[in-house]
Amino acid sequence: MTAVPTPKPWIAGIDAYVPGKAAGDDGRLVAKLSANENSLGCSPLALAARAEAEHPSRYPDGDSTALRAALGTHYGIDPARIIMGAGSGELLYLAASAYAGLGDEVLFSQYSFSLYDIVARRCGATPVEAPANDYANDVDALLAKVTPRTRVVLVANPNNPTGTYLPRGEIARLHARLPGDVLLVLDQAYAEYVAPEDDDGSLELAAAQPNVFVTRTFSKAYGLAGERVGWGTGPVELVEVLNRLRGAFNVANTAQAAALAALGDQGFVEQSRRHNAEIRRRFAAAIAALGNHGLRMVPSEANFVLVVFEGALSGEAAYQALTQAGYMTRWLPGQGLGHTLRITIGTAEQMDTVAAILRMAAEAAK
Repeated sequence: MTAVPTPKPWIAGIDAYVPGKAAGDDGRLVAKLSANENSLGCSPLALAARAEAEHPSRYPDGDSTALRAALGTHYGIDPARIIMGAGSGELLYLAASAYAGLGDEVLFSQYSFSLYDIVARRCGATPVEAPANDYANDVDALLAKVTPRTRVVLVANPNNPTGTYLPRGEIARLHARLPGDVLLVLDQAYAEYVAPEDDDGSLELAAAQPNVFVTRTFSKAYGLAGERVGWGTGPVELVEVLNRLRGAFNVANTAQAAALAALGDQGFVEQSRRHNAEIRRRFAAAIAALGNHGLRMVPSEANFVLVVFEGALSGEAAYQALTQAGYMTRWLPGQGLGHTLRITIGTAEQMDTVAAILRMAAEAAK
């Protein structure tokens, strides 16, 4: 028998990441409330800069020099402590690959971003889940799962897919009680949706501590999901390590140009935050009114919510009712969340319609 290449044994344990659907099973286009995209789109300045970017025949700046400098100015960070990624997902992979491997453990909370399991397994490490507390990260539960084999701890704040949020004091407490040789990765993909006064202090920790790495993205509040631009910050030594692993020319010309312009339009970011907070508040009130039908919403600080179905209407039935009406949401039975739906905050009209559909479905299920 002819020999063939054999993948590493731990690869077999990986389930490929499944993105939110943009169409129904019949191929019909629907309102996409499944991928946490910005319902306002992106800054017009970003669109214009993207159109005027360097010709595609030329390689991009492999160090994203101008973008890193602009991020440094905006956040008060030395650009030498900033690394760019093809989305923040690339940076999560790099962090785990650099600091964990066979025999090591990568720790995260139950009901965390589904990519975390892949991040751990991809480098041969063992993924370890700590129990959540009513769908939220639980610092004491995370600390209880730390062992001598723990190398990386991944915490999304706000958390995806639940929207829950750990305040500054809890983030600081988690870091303070972790061993110094454990890397704490704080995934802040949705940070711009949090009110400034509620900032969790992650960037300050990354500036002061040798074992903290923070990731952010232009995919969410900046509305550049299709451009794949993420960034991370931590100690210079850590950033230098990750730069050895990242892809060459990993951020395209158009992506760098669009992100640079988007960063300069903080008015759009603030508009996105305020719009999201208001529509989310309205939708939360609509779901609270369905409490007698067994529906409740987990408190969220992100641009999505997790609706829990604890009555006659099941999560799957609600998902099907919304899909049939032209609204694609995220049903996650593979993450133990089959009794819930993650719903992106869309326009006011979309969210009012979603609430009305859920009310009709709940009443019909009684």
